[in-house]
Amino acid sequence: MGLASKKANVAFDSIHSSTDKQLEKKVVYDTKDLNLWYGKDHALKNINLSIYEKEVTAIIGPSGCGKSTYIKTLNRMVQLVPIVKISGDISYRGKSILDKSYKVEDLRTRVGMVFQKPNPFPKSIYDNVAYGPRIHGIRNKKILDEIVERSLRGAAIWDEVKERLHENAYGLSGGQQQRLCIARCLAIEPDVILMDEPTSALDPKSTLKVEELIHELKNNYSIIIVTHNMQQAARISDKTAFFLNGEVVEFDDTDVIFSNPTDKRTEDYITGRFG
Repeated sequence: MGLASKKANVAFDSIHSSTDKQLEKKVVYDTKDLNLWYGKDHALKNINLSIYEKEVTAIIGPSGCGKSTYIKTLNRMVQLVPIVKISGDISYRGKSILDKSYKVEDLRTRVGMVFQKPNPFPKSIYDNVAYGPRIHGIRNKKILDEIVERSLRGAAIWDEVKERLHENAYGLSGGQQQRLCIARCLAIEPDVILMDEPTSALDPKSTLKVEELIHELKNNYSIIIVTHNMQQAARISDKTAFFLNGEVVEFDDTDVIFSNPTDKRTEDYITGRFG
């Protein structure tokens, strides 16, 4: 067998192996022909995306392109806006979340959200994390103590706050508050974590800690993150979707998007020609 043939076979085996690994993973969210209007403004146009479990999926694109709107459809937060109209479908674990019989409370128990600005409750660090479990009926102090410690450890902040659990969460730094909000999210044991620009209000050191945390969390959670920071998307995500004017221009493995995009608009955006 010649060298060229060997290289071709290696390339084929690599692609085949990658495809097999992807097939082994389960689809968490499947978005089909999704359209969304704010009144007459057509904000999302024919969105088709499959998001797989235990991966980090980054949503990138310029301001106003529909990134945050899309992520807020995944837990139905967008439907809090009275003038919103939606067509198409979004299924979570095979069930349509837009079906009227799907209780939004059940969805948000499985799908946690971390916002752009840290939003701890005006309570103690402990009570912030215990809030969700208490809402779900857990009252036993020993169990709550275990959940609080496990969640804070999971958010990589336990060692920084273990002596301060009953102090007000507002006394934490911005980066610590954001990790506390992630711990509060973990306390309800979600399946998916949505993150809407979670580091945009943080300093570089805090941003690094949150990125390191995301890398650890994807071993147990599916993470979908909206980010303006393309370097961040390249560092932390497995898949990247490029949104432009309410459409998905391109969706692929992150290394493909950033090294060999198929659409010139994607290349123009990631090389800084616009956005």
